[in-house]
This record gives sequence, structure tokens and C-alpha cells, in this order.
Amino acid sequence: MASLLQGRLPASEDLLLMQNGTMMRKVRSRSWKKLRYFRLQEDGMTVWHARTVGGSAKPSFSISDVETVREGHESELLRSLAEEFPLEQGFTVVFHGRRSNLDLVAGSVAEAQVWMAGLQLLVDAVTNMDQQERLDQWLSDWFYRGDKNQDGRMTFQEVQRLLHLMNVEMDPDYALQLFQMADTSQSGTLEGGEFVEFYKALMKRDEVQELFENFSADGQKLTLLEFVDFLREEQKEGERAPDLALELIDRYEPSESGKLRHVLSMDGLLSYLSSKDGDIFNPACLPVYQDMTQPLNHYYISSSHNTYLLGDQFCGQSSVEGYIRALKRGCRCLEVDIWDGPNGEPIVYHGHTLTSRILFKDVVASVAQYAFQTSDYPVILSLENHCSWDQQQTLASHLTEILGDQLLSTTVDGLLPTQLPSPEELRRKILVKGKKLQTLEEDLEEEEEEEELELQLEREGEPELEPEVQSEPEGPELSPRSQDKRKRPKSVLCPSLSALVVYLKSVSFHSFAHSRDHYRFYEISSFSEAKAKSLIKEAGNEFVQHNAWQLSRVYPSGLRTDSSNYNPQELWNAGCQMVAMNVQTAGLEMDICDGLFRQNGGCGYVLKPGFLRDAQSTFYPERPVGPSKAQILRIQVISGQQLPKGAKTKEGTIVDPLVRVEVFGVRPDTARQETNHVENNGFNPYWGETLCFRVQVPELALLRFLVKDYNWKFRDDFVGQYTLPWTCMQQVQC
Repeated sequence: MASLLQGRLPASEDLLLMQNGTMMRKVRSRSWKKLRYFRLQEDGMTVWHARTVGGSAKPSFSISDVETVREGHESELLRSLAEEFPLEQGFTVVFHGRRSNLDLVAGSVAEAQVWMAGLQLLVDAVTNMDQQERLDQWLSDWFYRGDKNQDGRMTFQEVQRLLHLMNVEMDPDYALQLFQMADTSQSGTLEGGEFVEFYKALMKRDEVQELFENFSADGQKLTLLEFVDFLREEQKEGERAPDLALELIDRYEPSESGKLRHVLSMDGLLSYLSSKDGDIFNPACLPVYQDMTQPLNHYYISSSHNTYLLGDQFCGQSSVEGYIRALKRGCRCLEVDIWDGPNGEPIVYHGHTLTSRILFKDVVASVAQYAFQTSDYPVILSLENHCSWDQQQTLASHLTEILGDQLLSTTVDGLLPTQLPSPEELRRKILVKGKKLQTLEEDLEEEEEEEELELQLEREGEPELEPEVQSEPEGPELSPRSQDKRKRPKSVLCPSLSALVVYLKSVSFHSFAHSRDHYRFYEISSFSEAKAKSLIKEAGNEFVQHNAWQLSRVYPSGLRTDSSNYNPQELWNAGCQMVAMNVQTAGLEMDICDGLFRQNGGCGYVLKPGFLRDAQSTFYPERPVGPSKAQILRIQVISGQQLPKGAKTKEGTIVDPLVRVEVFGVRPDTARQETNHVENNGFNPYWGETLCFRVQVPELALLRFLVKDYNWKFRDDFVGQYTLPWTCMQQVQC
């Protein structure tokens, strides 16, 4: 069965050379650099590697897992080896998710160019596939995996092996029956088209067939009117159903004749139900749909803690890749811990630990390059400045010179503001958060005085200054060190760095009353997770009111040396805007964080509910009374398909999947329920169970669907999850 890519791609000499194979050096560290033979397989979708040409090979990566390909000079690891390997011969394969990058060094510049161009060609082809093409490619991938001797045909023994790989437990006699029905050539093997028919027989889903027949008069197709009825009754599409039906038939009906007659087949309905159009996430919430003209403090802001770290907090690797990954996933607030470095260059690392060190200027360069690739809305650099006076001047110089016009160095209109600017006003701007020598008012007064003086000098002309001789009182002669101390101001903070902090002046928190009486709207306080949680319990309503007029940043406990995370929901309930997460660590907490920021175009800003934007709010996070009527949600968990195996699922076994549905929000709304497990079926499990939840404050709730592999002896194994805001569900019945 030929790969779909083989029919989509233009003739490419690069791909032919990649299929011939190339010896390249795989680089993991400055000390681990080993030669490996890399080869693109005939399917055009997988790259395998071996220790030697002709040696035992194993899969290295799939093209569908690749996000992009970078040139060698963009890799800090390859840059560190520039004296050993020319950067032009190196390149980096960047994967989706949290998988580590793959750094490779080819034997020549030409070979590196072949692989970079070829891989990018394949990645672009996969990215541009529609849903049917993705399904066809998925089938091709399975056929390639099941065809053990790679002869283009599958025997029944190979099919049985494939069923185990696909998470299917099936009676051998029934499997043989399906195999023989699909083997129309009666050759005793399945070729490409026959394998597709075998797959369709496997994929037969009685629950969808029943649904189809409930609306189809002849049981063969859904007419336009029948499909409109389905969309209204089952999908709750209402008035838009007639227009939507035509769009969906054109998009998902596989046969051209069906499209012309405006009818939908069973295959078309199944394709629609499995698509993004059949998703629980409301498509209206996918683009930027919220009001982006309100003050910054009215938004939740996707925030990262110790962004430079790729691992733990004590001896993990520091890397500019941490900033690149955070920005590409939509983070808008990044943390930079800066210390004095050698040769006058400030460095970034977790102070007083064994974490590795990187140059501050490299961090700023990466931020400049990637800041607005995912979102146009402002990026905040939270500076933890531990530098000496001289290196602070270097910091200010790097920020100014590298960021250029991206850096916000004065108010948006040059005038004294009465509130924080909006994300819309700050589009494509980078803001510095840090300590400041004086107030914003004093800064603007000084700028105004300087402008008036310049105008006056222009009008009057430069006066000629006579040299003035003054006698100095005699005194003891100062040593060079003493003279240096006398010249240097007492302040620890360098004025040039202080001046770059405009709207986000860091101040210490004492009490809510102290903040009201002494602080300004453009000042921001940071709280440890323990302090923030304590304040929510002791003075939750005051915290809500505080966050309605001033920004707050919350960071993980210093005891989380493993880079674990806290649950951000409790802090969002009090209106805290910047809840900083260790984004390098996957798990429940990051699922919740990703779920909230999935909406609004993934731009990193989500508008807080109205009752959290009101400085006179009466909302108490610990004793909530929602501003609207409580909502009841009934979820019918029907079935699943093509579930992967869990990370801990034993080789040769098949998953026993169950579905857990969890609600996160204010404490009374937090709940979970789960279905029974289905034994030995990860391919097309059927549950058919209904779960029910009641939520008091839906504006703050998130819904999480979790699939687990049931294990009666040990903890259930994670298979997959999906989290979304309650307010972004397509169907909510009150």
C-alpha cells in the first residue's frame, strides 16, 4: 500500500537521496557525538537509523511528529561545537510537544541542505493534508508497520500481529472471516485496497450506524433535509443548520456524486463526527473573540516560571529552547534570572544551584525572534536582577539594541496614564517587569523637562561657555579604588535599566490596605503559592478586589525542586492574572493551564469574568455565589476509536479503557465521575454511559476528559486527555 505522500509530492532529488541514506553525527551533548546511518523509508513518513550502513535499523522519528527544521546556527548545542563542526553542516529537527530536539551534523554542507530541504518538504505536505488525507495516510502507516517483510501484501499472520499493535482483541475465527471477506482477489493476502476494506469492517460502529438509521429513510444515505434534522436535534445547531448541512456535506462526503446530490453517506457522517466540526469545543471560541481593549489587569496572562529551565530546579539544563517553547505555546510572561557572568556578559541560571548557564544576550535574541510567531499580543519579561552596576548597564544595552522597536520604553502615547494599557494597544511590544528607581510620574516629568530644555536651546542657540576655574580645597589624595567608589551612586539599581520598566514596576506586598494607600495601578506584586493561597483563605474578597485594579504574579514554591506544578485554578478563582507555571513539566496542572488558554486564538490572554474585573466585587472564592444561575451538564460518553496504548501498558497487552470526566472551578464545583472500563479494546470501545454535573460558577469552570487504562492491581495508566473551558463547550443545557 503506497504512502499517500508518494502521490502528493513532486519529484524531488532530495527525497531520493534521503531514501538512499546518509551517515550523520547525532549530537546529544558536547561529549556525546556518535555517527549513525539515517534513512528515509519508502513510505516517505518515517526516518530510521542504524549504527552502520546495512546494520540493524530502528525507527528514529515520524514526519508527522516534526514541527520544523532549523539551521545549525540556531542550535545553542551546535554553536558550542562550532570549532569542531562547521555550523553549515548541522541542523536541528524540532518535534511537537515536549520531545527533545534532535541535533544532527552531516558530512558536508550539501548533505545537510538535502536533509533540511527534504524534511521541510515532507513536513509541509503533512501539515496541508485534509482530514480524509490524514486518514488515508494513517492507514498507510499501519499497513507499513504490519507488512513485516515489506512485500506490499499482508498475510493473515501479519494481520493478527497488526491487530495487537492497533489495540484490538478479536476472536481469531472472526478476524479470519473479515480477512477472507476483504480478500476479493482470493490470493490469501491483502493488498492496498483490500486492506482499506478490512479496516472499514473493523471500524464498523453499531452505535453510529443506529444513529444514522434513525434519521435515514432508506438506511443508505442522509438527504439534505434528514441531515438538517440531525444537526438540529442531535447537535443543537438551531437556525444555522440548513447552511451548515451544505458546508459539512461538501467537506466530509467522500463521493463526488454524493456531494452533487447533497446527500451524506455513512462514511461521510463518521468522518464528520470524528472531525473538528464535530468537536465539543465551540469553533466560535477558537479565534480571538474576546474584547482585547480592556486594561492588562483584566486578563489572565499565560505565564512561565524560570523559563530557561528544561528540567528540574536544582541541576537541570538552562537553554534558550525554554524561551522558544514557551513562546510557541502562547506564554506571554517569561521569567529571566540574571547574574554577573564572565567577560562582563550577564548570564541566566537558577542562582546558587547546579543548573547550567546561558548568556542573557542569547535569551534576548531568542525572544526577539520568537515573541510574536504565535501571538501578536504583548510579551512581558519578568527580570530577576542580581547583577552588579556595570552588568546592569550591559543588560539595558542588550535589551535596547537587540529588541529595538519591539521594546516598550515609554507610555504608549507619551502621556501619564490613568489605567494600564490594553493588549490591543500593546500589540507586538515587549514590556520589562522589574524594580524601578522612581515613579512613572517622575519619569514623565523628567522627559518633559528635557524636551522643554532642548526646545529652549534650539530657539536661543547654543551659548558659548567660558571655562570656569575653581579652586578645590586641599585634602587627602584618593586611591583609584576610592575615587571609583566616590563616583558611583549609592543606588544598587542602574538608572538605564530602571528606565526600561514602564508599566510593570515590581513592589513588595505588605497588605491589601497598604497597597490601596501607597501603590499605583502600574505596580505589581509577586506572591509565593503558599502566600497566595493563604490570602485567598483569609481575605479572598480583598484579593479579588486587589486583582481588579492591580496585577499579581504567583510563582511555585521553592520546595518544588522537581519542577512540579500547583493547580492554577485556585489562583484564577481570585482573579490572579499571572500564575507562573513550570511549563516543561506535563501533568494535570499543565493540562488545566493549557485548557484555559486554548481559547481566544491561543493568544495568551483570556478576559476574566466581569465579577473579577469589578473593584467593588462581592465575590468570595472560598464561599462563592455565582452571578448567574447554576448550570446542569449531562455528558453522554458513547464510544471511542483508535486509542493509543498507555506508557506503562505491557508489551503484547491491550488497553482496558475507561473515561473520567473532571470539573475544575471553585471548590464546590470541583468534581469527577467515570465510566466502567471496557476490557481489551482500545480500537473502538463502547461505554454508553451518562454522567451529570451541577456547577454554580460556570464562568470559572474547566472540563477535563481523561482516558485511562484500567488496572485493578496498580494505578490506572494515563492514555490521553482533553481540557476546555466550560464556557467554550458547543452544547450547554441549563
